[in-house]
Amino acid sequence: MREKQIEQKLVKAVRNAGGLCPKFVSPGFAGMPDRLILLPGRRFAFVEVKAPGEKPRLLQLHRHAQLRALGFRVHVLDDPAQIPVILEQAQAPVAPALASCAEADQTNRADHTNRVSPIHGAPDCNEGESNEKNRLT
Repeated sequence: MREKQIEQKLVKAVRNAGGLCPKFVSPGFAGMPDRLILLPGRRFAFVEVKAPGEKPRLLQLHRHAQLRALGFRVHVLDDPAQIPVILEQAQAPVAPALASCAEADQTNRADHTNRVSPIHGAPDCNEGESNEKNRLT
């Protein structure tokens, strides 16, 4: 079985689970996984698809480690039999989102002294308010 066939089976399985599985392309940032799994309930995972028996390259393994260190799920798929397990893990709860915009703000200030970085899973702090009011100084 070829990588493309495994990828097609993944896309179909995610669609059957009520989600989306777009191809992920990251120009200028090589080694990122091939696909995103986007499932209801804000469930998200990255998937590196390989032909049977193939392994990720060293750069890909480095990117996977970077993503995992940020708290994202990353899977390597080289056998269609792995798809149900990947979907089950992708649907499992992840760390709770920040409770409030103030908590997100505090985290940004503590972690990034001179710049703002998005907090994944935080509420939309800009909803209904001006950008000027929400800008960190």
